[in-house]
Amino acid sequence: MHCRARHHPCRLATATATTSRASWFNLHPSPRHGVCAASPTLSASALPPLQGMPRPRSIILSFSPTRPQGQGGSRNGNAVSLSPFKFAPERLQKRHRVSLSFSQSTRMTSTASATANTNAMATPQSRPPSDRDLFEYTSGRWLYNDALRHAERRRIFNVGELKRLAAESVNRSPDDIVAFEKLAEGGFNRTFLVTMRHGFQMIARIPYPVTEPKHFAIASEAATLTFLRSAGLPVPDVYSYSPTPDNPSQTEYIFMEFVKGANLSDTWFDLDETQVASLTRQLAQLEFKMMSLAFPAGGSLYFANDLANSPTGSGVPLHHEKRFCVGPDADLGLWYSHRSQLDVNREPYANAETALTRGAEKELAYLQQFGRPLLPFQRIRRDAYIYQKQSPLDHIKNLNRYLAMASSLVPQDPALSSFCIRHPDLQPNNIIVSLSPGSGVEIAGLIDWQHASILPLFLQAGIPGSFQCHDDPISRSRVQPSLPNEWDKLDDNQKSKEMEIYRRRLLHYHYIENAERYNKPHYLGLTDAAGSLRRRLFQTAREPWEGETMALKAALVQATENWETLVGPGPRSGATACPIKFDPEDISKTLELQSQLTESDSSLKACREMIGFGSDGWVPNAHFEQAMAQAKKLKEDCIAAAETDEERTQILENWLLDDMDEEEYL
Repeated sequence: MHCRARHHPCRLATATATTSRASWFNLHPSPRHGVCAASPTLSASALPPLQGMPRPRSIILSFSPTRPQGQGGSRNGNAVSLSPFKFAPERLQKRHRVSLSFSQSTRMTSTASATANTNAMATPQSRPPSDRDLFEYTSGRWLYNDALRHAERRRIFNVGELKRLAAESVNRSPDDIVAFEKLAEGGFNRTFLVTMRHGFQMIARIPYPVTEPKHFAIASEAATLTFLRSAGLPVPDVYSYSPTPDNPSQTEYIFMEFVKGANLSDTWFDLDETQVASLTRQLAQLEFKMMSLAFPAGGSLYFANDLANSPTGSGVPLHHEKRFCVGPDADLGLWYSHRSQLDVNREPYANAETALTRGAEKELAYLQQFGRPLLPFQRIRRDAYIYQKQSPLDHIKNLNRYLAMASSLVPQDPALSSFCIRHPDLQPNNIIVSLSPGSGVEIAGLIDWQHASILPLFLQAGIPGSFQCHDDPISRSRVQPSLPNEWDKLDDNQKSKEMEIYRRRLLHYHYIENAERYNKPHYLGLTDAAGSLRRRLFQTAREPWEGETMALKAALVQATENWETLVGPGPRSGATACPIKFDPEDISKTLELQSQLTESDSSLKACREMIGFGSDGWVPNAHFEQAMAQAKKLKEDCIAAAETDEERTQILENWLLDDMDEEEYL
């Protein structure tokens, strides 16, 4: 790193972030970069109960819908509480990439909401909302590009007609509706609670104008919910839906059951370890049930009628449920912005190799048509690149390297290549539970299935980001978690921190233990020696390019160094030589840059903890003025600390909390 490292934007935040701020704004490690620190332990018999322990404070964050996130992350329309229970800033896995490192853009990721979950945990607005309140985003502000983020979420529709359609979907009259209230605003959807006479309630959810893929997002979720419910899984009942705005309400919509209960994230601090074990057991059993459902191809699930006139083709019908078919993969990263306009193959995946390659081929097509040199979208990372634009040719080269090895990434065990479906964002706010003194804690519903994919088991496997603690040696060892020695001597802040670590370890431990016992196929994928690397290669090759190729290149370097493990034992190992190679100097430079980027990611994390903002600079309305003042002060401090005019110019031109032009990244 150059002399800038001393005054890198947010580097001052690293030195000044305080425990009090961190306890107010509980950010949690991402699946890739997070660390649950190891600590001395007590015997299990000496553990205090979870109930009554000091609980770290948390707030609700919002994340942006304009881009997708990969392994593990919070997603599409529901609130996300950043509590010790979970860390889920976003999905591509931007829905799939939940990560404090922000090695990928968060604009495509799932947006958490500052309001409550799409289901039961929200308290609707107490005053009658105006139509403007129904059309506009009112759940928070952004420290930068605030006007753009609000414009993306502005959805004008015919309120009266939407209410009429909602009532008719359950054979009721519009006159039966006594309340129509905004319930939640997430990254991709706005959710309303419809209350009728005699207490009946239902959900009406509409997408933002920027939500992708058009038609397929709504159509796929409606079919997925209907199919899973028919298979006995606890998901909301779909009453009606429209995948296009060509209806009297002038918006796409989906009407569904209001699942009563509590969000798992809201009840976590009231659970003891026995209840945690019970919940993860139920999850393992439900995941076994859904992952055992057989599919003839990969992609996403649809009603056959919705694909009948689609330019992507009619899909592959299910063997015993002809009204359903597998069609285009609705994963957000495949459709983001100009990618939805590409003339690329959107047909279902015929086999595992096709599933591995289709996303990379899409990104190649995008770069060949729209690629241009770009500064990294994540401005805090630009220092590591000496503020130089990065050529898309580098990413094209790495995508071709990936495609050259893709066929060798298919596991030898055919069981790992069977197509299956899994919840796209299994985090606490998407798990509704019922609580009762007699029966304990029961899972009442799994919600938010937008962008769900059908993929080979080896690509679906993995501990959800909210449940895992991979970077912790105690979690990796699968030792029963316990609290540290001398617990009684710790102050409240220390106890809060240790309890957070303890809870995360408990989740990780019981999730794996119950997967081994109740979901053998998934456990096979979890324990595959090369599984994590395969999934990282797959994810980084299909994610939208945002001025960086480092994530993919680092995975490719790791693949060359672990080729025999990737290929597997037996004749194939000796017969299949790695088709790509890197010279030692290139590897050395890659590792050096990766180290610098990790430092930048840590600086961003410290900045977020100190000021208290979420993905894309989101803050609650009540915190906006204070956060803006803190951001301004941090910028002034960084400029004052700069030693040269060049450094000051670089800070001013690349300040991470100033408005920026995002057009060239679309």
